[in-house]
Amino acid sequence: MPIFQTVLNKLNDRFHGQPLLDLANQHKDAFAPGKPLAAGIIVPKGDALFDEWRDFLDAMPGGFKDSLRNILHYALNTAPPTAVTFAWAPGYDYELTLWQAPDTQTTKGGITVLVRTRYPADRHPLYMPSP
Repeated sequence: MPIFQTVLNKLNDRFHGQPLLDLANQHKDAFAPGKPLAAGIIVPKGDALFDEWRDFLDAMPGGFKDSLRNILHYALNTAPPTAVTFAWAPGYDYELTLWQAPDTQTTKGGITVLVRTRYPADRHPLYMPSP
């Protein structure tokens, strides 16, 4: 499972503080509808993890990918951008738990995303690749 934990750490680093502001300024539409999740923004093409990460994302159900993409797109397009915290837990099927703390007068809120998936090498018994 190290790949998913490693990439989630990269996502957490990029979706907080100055890196979040830089990401929003440079790649505001990187996660727009129709864009691939593995576009080389978080895990750069050529990185040792890129191919494995892309394959793992490609195996996710479409609704799951679109939900994650829309959360990231939303966060980058708020003013100021909204911080996102990611966590992973093992699961049988794909699950997504999402909550958002609103901004207050003294603190900025944020989004938390808990992702449950099988281990990357553990294919679901009903898995069929997308056409």
